[in-house]
Amino acid sequence: MPPGFHRQTASAARVLFAALLLWLTPGWGAPAPSEYHLKAVYLFNFGQFVEWPASAFESPDNPFVLCIAGQNPFGTILDEVISGESVNGRAFTLKHVDDPARSGDCNIMFIGRNEAARLAPTVQALRGRSVLTVSDIDGAERQGVVITLFNERNRIRMRINLAAAKASNLVISSKLLRPAEIVGGEGN
Repeated sequence: MPPGFHRQTASAARVLFAALLLWLTPGWGAPAPSEYHLKAVYLFNFGQFVEWPASAFESPDNPFVLCIAGQNPFGTILDEVISGESVNGRAFTLKHVDDPARSGDCNIMFIGRNEAARLAPTVQALRGRSVLTVSDIDGAERQGVVITLFNERNRIRMRINLAAAKASNLVISSKLLRPAEIVGGEGN
């Protein structure tokens, strides 16, 4: 485990717990977080609960890059969630990409519903690279996306494609696997 991993994991778990607690307890005077606010928190936490190979970074001081393919459904929410945060000592950076094939430095790639028509070419462009693909397109995990976020009874849930994670040389923490629906193979 990298130095500080447990401390960062505990911090990430607190952020996720706080967001979920707010979402589940409306009426505290503040509106419940939006769907994309919760998804932004999930994306932040994925950086804490997934392990990338050392080869995913050119140097120790490279930032941790969270990319959004195409149109941004988050507005400024994702910027606010990751502002000042880091993953294993790497500053979180947000990048918008129109062409995923030219997104060489992305560690996480979010592919929103508005990119459904380009899902297959995006997944193909990222194949073989250590990029955690995340989408909210229904059934995206069946097309090779590692994590699909979906709504079930007003809750954000996850489907994790273990074969896609393994093909991307990513190791997903059991803490992330436990609450998820697992598809695409055994253990990682």
